[in-house]
Amino acid sequence: MAEHAQFEATTIIGVTKDGKTAVAGDGQVTMGNTMIMKNGARKVRRLYNGKVVAGFAGAVADAFTLFDKFEGKLNEYRGNLMRASVELVKEWRTDKILQKLEAMLLVANEENLLIISGSGEIIEPDDGVVAIGSGGPYALAAAKALMRHSELSAAEIAEEAMKIASGICVFTNDHIIVERIGE
Repeated sequence: MAEHAQFEATTIIGVTKDGKTAVAGDGQVTMGNTMIMKNGARKVRRLYNGKVVAGFAGAVADAFTLFDKFEGKLNEYRGNLMRASVELVKEWRTDKILQKLEAMLLVANEENLLIISGSGEIIEPDDGVVAIGSGGPYALAAAKALMRHSELSAAEIAEEAMKIASGICVFTNDHIIVERIGE
C-alpha cells in the first residue's frame, strides 16, 4: 500500500521575558522528507482582535483544522485563552475525527504561553520558553541559552533562536515571522 505525501509545517517558538511575549515561526513547508514546497508560509497568526497569537506545527491540513477549532473556542469563551485551550483539548480527545489530527499549537496572550497537543496536554513552561515542531528542540535550546546569558528582549530571543534552528534543522528556514504581545 503506497503512502500519500504529507506536508509538514516545522518550527514555532514562544518566549516570555520582562512581561512581554513573542511567538516566532519559520516559513518552510516540506513534502515528505525530500522537497520544499513553500518558503514563505505564515504559521504564526494573531487571533481574537490581535490579543492572542497562535502558531502551529505538524501536518498542514491538520494544523489548519485545529487553528479553526481553537479560534472558534476563543470566540466562544470571549478570549479566555486557558478556557479555550481546555475546551479544545476536551473536544480533540473525544472526537474520533479530531483524534487523528497530527499537529500541535503554541498559543499565547499577555498572561499565558501554552503548548496544546492532541494527547490532552496543555503545557505551560516554567521558564517562559516553549517550542514545537521538527526544529523545536534546537530553537528551545538556543532560546534557553539566550534567556540566561543575554539582555535580548523576548522578540529578539525568539528571532535569534529561530535563526539558529534554521541553520541546523533541514525542515526549518530563515523566513521568520515574529508576533509580539505586550509591547
